[in-house]
Amino acid sequence: MVFLNLIRYKNLLMIIATQCIIHYGFLISLGMPHALGHFQFTILVTASVLIAAAGYIINDINDVEIDRINRPKRLYITRYFSEKKALNLYMILNIVGVALGFLLCNMINKPGFALLFVLISALLYTYASFVKKIIVVGHILISILVASSIGVVMVFDIAPMYAYHHMVLATPLSVLRDYALFAFLLNFLREIVKSIEDIEGDKNGGVMSLPIIMGRKRASRLASILALAYIAILIGYIYIFLYANLFCVIYLLLAICFPLLFFSVKSWSASSKHEFSRLSTIIKVVMLAGVLSLGILTLTLTYAA
Repeated sequence: MVFLNLIRYKNLLMIIATQCIIHYGFLISLGMPHALGHFQFTILVTASVLIAAAGYIINDINDVEIDRINRPKRLYITRYFSEKKALNLYMILNIVGVALGFLLCNMINKPGFALLFVLISALLYTYASFVKKIIVVGHILISILVASSIGVVMVFDIAPMYAYHHMVLATPLSVLRDYALFAFLLNFLREIVKSIEDIEGDKNGGVMSLPIIMGRKRASRLASILALAYIAILIGYIYIFLYANLFCVIYLLLAICFPLLFFSVKSWSASSKHEFSRLSTIIKVVMLAGVLSLGILTLTLTYAA
């Protein structure tokens, strides 16, 4: 169980759920052209999960001193794993993940796509090593990497088919692009909240986060304002693209907009570490609801058809 906590198994399950919903619950359910068979898709998911797990380990290795302050009860490196053993685990997971990526690319005759796995692995290492300490840049990079769990499915499952089926795949591709963008925005918001929660340890670790530069209260209110902006963006999106899909509209309002509104209200006045931890959890729940909304959209489109 300690190993599963080290590799953040709940976050890895989110990656699996996201990619499976896109492949099976969206593309296949709607009868869309897709490039990957079941075995090839399994390789893609496995490679994604292994590289992400390696990223969590290298992040913990670099954050030992910070986590002694921020999360003493969840200090897995040095307490349960030596840094050497953790580094070996990182290397094994990373090498196997990237190797599976190369195997997949050769199976679908797209060897150049293998660079994507190398790039994601390198960016995770770069983030954990020093980029996370740079104000805003770290938040942006990790949010891009979170959105890449959607992006890799777009690249491997849709891109190879796009030249032959662009008329059919243009809309699904734009939908997934929008989902990836919203995943980026939500994770960026969560990173701000996490940095407020972890402000003491970050100061000790030399991290130049927004709360350290702006102050806890201003950063908290910035998060509140961003949540309201996201609600406005989503309502605009619903009005333009989904107004005729009543069930999907109701779901998005109840599962996304209302929790974000609750988050905004609470974030405006939050002050304790416990409150910011709860706010971070709310964003994770909203992200899960966002992933599930793709399945809801598919169901409504299938029923309408």
